[in-house]
Amino acid sequence: MSEHLSTSDVRKIAEYSRIGLDDMSVEQMTVDLNEIIDSLAPITAFDLEGVEPTFHPIGDLSNVMRDDVPQDGFTREVALSNTDSTENGMFRIPTILGGGDA
Repeated sequence: MSEHLSTSDVRKIAEYSRIGLDDMSVEQMTVDLNEIIDSLAPITAFDLEGVEPTFHPIGDLSNVMRDDVPQDGFTREVALSNTDSTENGMFRIPTILGGGDA
């Protein structure tokens, strides 16, 4: 097995990812990650000269969403027209944490 990543590398990756690993876990993760990288070695045997990189396996996929065009929003009256309970021009909702009389 080659050492592509050291325990120091794994500690830095874990810290960056905010994953708490103890010393034993760092050792095991280092072994596991190096084995994973070694398992990808056969890919390097392919002749990829002249092969264009792709970013999506389907190929020429395009975004089918509409353009983001600013529009006028609801007026307060329209927004509040579908509620049964308002107070001072705002939605009135029941208190769920206590301390209120709603």
